[in-house]
Amino acid sequence: MGRNTLCLLALLVLVACGRQARTQQGKEGLCATGVKMDVRYAEGFTIRDSAAVRLVTVQTGERFALVGSDTMVVPQGYVKVVVPIHRCICMTSLQLSNFTKLDAHDFVTGITGTKNLFNEDIRKRVDDGRIVKIGMEGNFDPELVMAAQPDVIFISPFKRGGYDAIKESGITMVPHLGYKELSPLGQAEWIKFIGMFIGKEAEANEVFEGIEERYNGLKASVDSLLNSLSGVIEGIPTVTSGEMHYGMWHAVGGKNYLAQIFRDAGALYVVEDDETAGEDIEFEKMYALSANADYWRILNSFDGDFTYDDLRAKEPRNELMKSFRQRKVIYCNMKQTPYYEISPVEPDILLKDFVAIFHPGLVDSGYQPKFYRLLK
Repeated sequence: MGRNTLCLLALLVLVACGRQARTQQGKEGLCATGVKMDVRYAEGFTIRDSAAVRLVTVQTGERFALVGSDTMVVPQGYVKVVVPIHRCICMTSLQLSNFTKLDAHDFVTGITGTKNLFNEDIRKRVDDGRIVKIGMEGNFDPELVMAAQPDVIFISPFKRGGYDAIKESGITMVPHLGYKELSPLGQAEWIKFIGMFIGKEAEANEVFEGIEERYNGLKASVDSLLNSLSGVIEGIPTVTSGEMHYGMWHAVGGKNYLAQIFRDAGALYVVEDDETAGEDIEFEKMYALSANADYWRILNSFDGDFTYDDLRAKEPRNELMKSFRQRKVIYCNMKQTPYYEISPVEPDILLKDFVAIFHPGLVDSGYQPKFYRLLK
C-alpha cells in the first residue's frame, strides 16, 4: 500500500471522527478505530476511554475492556474482550433487532428460538445451520451453545436465566439491558452497545442519529400542537393500555417506555401517576381509570384477525369501555407484525403510528402504520 493511500485512509478516519463529534461528559468513548461514541438516553451502560482501551460498564456492575489485541493490558476489574468479535449468541428479539438494523446477521451464530420470528434471513440461516437454536432461557442445551462457537453471549439478567449451565464454558457473557430502559430512545440507543462489540460504531451512530432526529422532530410537532391547545383539555386524547389475563389486568406504569411514547404522541395516559414500570390491577380498579378513556391500546398474539367480538368474548365487561363502544381500540397482533423483533430500534415509527391516530393532521394522509392501527 503506497504512502499516498495511507495518508488518504488516515484523512478519511479523521473526517469520520469529526462527523461523530457529539459528546456528553462522563459518558463518551473513543476507541482505536477513531469513532467517537456517546450515550445520551440509555441508562443501562456507560462508556469511557483509557489509552487505546474502550471501557464499558453495564448497570448490573459488569465491566468490559474492549481492545483490538489480546496482548493489550486492561485495568483491573475489567473483562477483556477483543473486538470486533466474530460470533455471538443473542438471547432475545430485542438484542437481535440491533443486529438486524446494522445489517449484521453474519455475527449471530446462535439464538434461543424462532417462534413468531418474521425475518426471512434469520430463518434461512437457522435452516442451513449458520445459526444454531440453543434452547430457551432456563433450559439451554450446553452442547448447542458450544456448537455456535460464540466469542460472547448477550444475556438478559433478571429474566428466567439458566446461565449456570453455560458459565463453565468460559464464554464471556455480556448483559444487554435494553429491555429495562424506560425511554424509547434509551432502548434504541443500545444499538451503539452492539456496534462497539462488532466494529460497527460508525454505522450504529448513523442509524441512531436518524432514529433520534425523526423521533424528536415528530415530538416537536406534537408539542407545538399541544401548546396551541393550552387549557383546552378536550383537544388532548386519553388512552388506556393492556387487557385482562388470568383474572388480572396488566397495565404498563407511568415510567414504562410505552407510557413515554403516549406522552410524546400527545395523549394523556390513565395510569400516568403510577411510578412503576407496570403492575397487575383488578378489573374494577382499572375500569374506574379507563372507562372513559378515548383510546385503548392492546398488544397480543391472536390466531386470525382480531375483532371487537373477540375482545368481548375474552372478557364480556370490555364492552363497557367508552373506547370499545366508539370503536377506538388501537391494536397490534404479534402473530402478524414483527413487533418485538424490530420495534426496539424503530421507536420513531411506533411514535408515528400513535400520532397518526391521536393527531392525524400531523402525518401524511396516506401514512400506512407498521405496528399499531385502529381495530376494525
